[in-house]
Amino acid sequence: MPATYELLCLENPLLDIQAQGDEALLEKYGLKPNDAILAEEKHMGLYEELMEGRDAKLLAGGAAQNTARGAQYLLPPDSVIFIGCVGKDKYAEILVEANKKAGLKVNYRYDEEQPTGRCGVVITGHNRSMCTDLAAANCYKIEHLKENWELVEQSKAYYVGGYHLTVSVEATLALAKEAAKENKVSCLDSTGFDGLTDVLQPFCLSLSAPFIPQFFKDPLDQTAPYWDYVVGNETEATSYADSHDLKTHDISAIAKHLANLPKENGKRKRIAIITQGTDPTIIAVQGESDVKTFPVHSIDKEEIVDTTGAGDAFAGGFFAGVAKGEKLETCVDMGQWLAALSLRELGPS
Repeated sequence: MPATYELLCLENPLLDIQAQGDEALLEKYGLKPNDAILAEEKHMGLYEELMEGRDAKLLAGGAAQNTARGAQYLLPPDSVIFIGCVGKDKYAEILVEANKKAGLKVNYRYDEEQPTGRCGVVITGHNRSMCTDLAAANCYKIEHLKENWELVEQSKAYYVGGYHLTVSVEATLALAKEAAKENKVSCLDSTGFDGLTDVLQPFCLSLSAPFIPQFFKDPLDQTAPYWDYVVGNETEATSYADSHDLKTHDISAIAKHLANLPKENGKRKRIAIITQGTDPTIIAVQGESDVKTFPVHSIDKEEIVDTTGAGDAFAGGFFAGVAKGEKLETCVDMGQWLAALSLRELGPS
């Protein structure tokens, strides 16, 4: 079946409620300045407080939905589709409209009972603390994916955010196994990335947040044999190292470990990508002794408006390159360019 979509993304669609905060607000809700957590009962007052007292901005969010919009920005019209679960409410309509503006196709499951998920984003300086109430996003069902399986068959590459491991491991594994089953060519030669063809269907997973390898280690490990690409930042990488008792926080060593985990599809090498903010991006390729480093695109501190979604933007640019069949160096360049652009905008724009 010819590919209709360059990239299919699956995860949790959220409405970002983003506002300037301070130490007192962080302390009130037990939040760290730069973190991502799932909301507990004690956090439920945060969302109203942000909207009513702090002039919050309402923005389309959810990590993989941000990545999908970023990839669509760099790809031809109607090239990317995003799948997830929302409520039947005005917040879902905001998400639909924002994605329509970005040219992103969505196929939501609409839950009858739960409201659209929300993420409170508290900005202090260049830090952001994200507290997510999944709500309807937590109600995604494998049946929805099966009912829309033609979208899977029509897509060149699959990207799943690690946050979805808290929701539907089944759906994540369904995409992962499809990618392994349908492989028809190898995407690497001995010197690195060799580009993709129209028949390649790689599976890409993001570690997403430190709590994923920490508290969802088993579901994460279930998907690991199917990773063609795994991406994360240095904090997520060290969390993975701690939860898997690697006894190192050396980013290059962790990247090599991720790249060389046992792999279901031996016809293509796994690539592990670890970003480090302003420090170089580290990439390890399965079976290769040398780790590649890529200096980031420099940006003046004065130009930084908001760091929210910069990692999602990097993934969007990188995997747009993967879908287009670009060389590894070009994929990194696309990711870093889009991340730098995102830093200059409010929210994951």
